[in-house]
Amino acid sequence: MAAIFACKATSFDLNSVYARSLSRPLAGRRLYCHVSCQKSSREIEGPFRTVRTVSISYSELKDKRLDLSPKVEEGFGPNGLGIISVSEVPGFSDLRQTLLNLSSRIASLPTNVRNQLEDPDSRYNFGWSHGKEKLESGKFDTYKGSFYANPVLDVPTTDISLIQRYPHYCRANIWPTNALPDLESAFKALGKLMLDVGLLLAYHCDHYVSKAMRINEDDLLQQILMRSRCHKGRLLYYFAKQQSEIMKDTGVSSWCGWHTDHGSLTGLTSGMYIKNGVEVSCPDLAAGLYVRTRNNQIVRAVFAEDDLAYQIGEITEILSQGHLCATPHSVQAPKGEESIGVERSTFALFMQPDWDEFLKFPAEIHHHQELVPPNGTLTFGEYSEALLHKYYNRKQ
Repeated sequence: MAAIFACKATSFDLNSVYARSLSRPLAGRRLYCHVSCQKSSREIEGPFRTVRTVSISYSELKDKRLDLSPKVEEGFGPNGLGIISVSEVPGFSDLRQTLLNLSSRIASLPTNVRNQLEDPDSRYNFGWSHGKEKLESGKFDTYKGSFYANPVLDVPTTDISLIQRYPHYCRANIWPTNALPDLESAFKALGKLMLDVGLLLAYHCDHYVSKAMRINEDDLLQQILMRSRCHKGRLLYYFAKQQSEIMKDTGVSSWCGWHTDHGSLTGLTSGMYIKNGVEVSCPDLAAGLYVRTRNNQIVRAVFAEDDLAYQIGEITEILSQGHLCATPHSVQAPKGEESIGVERSTFALFMQPDWDEFLKFPAEIHHHQELVPPNGTLTFGEYSEALLHKYYNRKQ
């Protein structure tokens, strides 16, 4: 989610998937409105069906006596969307509102202030980043800006050699202490809450996977994440598009390109839409998060505005030997005249192993097979560096 990989490209034939989706009858489908548009009772017309994520209540998640394996399998298993939402998390709604309302303020800071918040030595994986990523087309992504920080550790390490080798994990946070003093506390509060909830979910993931394969205690997902210093939060601000840009948007990846998160578990808030400084409902019922399923279908995934969603990353799929599965996903921008001038904010927490965590790769993996050495062993830091090199040096 390094966090910068949250929008890397994934190659597949979108046109053929689109054609197959058109061939499926829409009659009889129950199509739900997006979380930011739930007041509308209209059904969504379009080629892609809408699916609600599997939901687990916070009280269920806290209870270690409950066997949540059926829900874990339904959401994260080989036939799932790779997403589970958690409802009724105490304090989450207020923390979400507070932080997301700050994203536009970061993006509107004076250029010289934003420049001071950039960290090119980390490949823009700390502080402010805008227009630094290359996506599906090979062009730089200027549709959104991001602010990155570790919500748990301001200084993950003081070891100079590690900072030089893994700058995208080991460098210190950069906060706009004078220009936007509220950001640090809001960012850390939401990030830590999402980490705590994610660790509870990881416990139940371990319980599910342990039924199918033997796992050493040190190799449990929850244990790997608890000892990690690599967690990274990403506050995203999607700039408002003008009429000429909206007319060009033709696909479901118009706001964020197709990608698969490379870490362990990604926490995600629902999006907040703003127009002229005022929060509004999403102006397009077809906008939002799209997922490509295991059978190459594209569906629109929805969860409640006050729910926390978690997506499986590539590393968890690898370490669970495919019992937990990562899925490619994208974000579609709203279309139509009412979408002109609409901004979007959201927050993601990339939960991932420590940079020195050794990963034993199976003989065959679905993601980046070419990066795995013959002995099948890499640390998470080495794996991440290989991915960074692959995507930042990709030719246009």
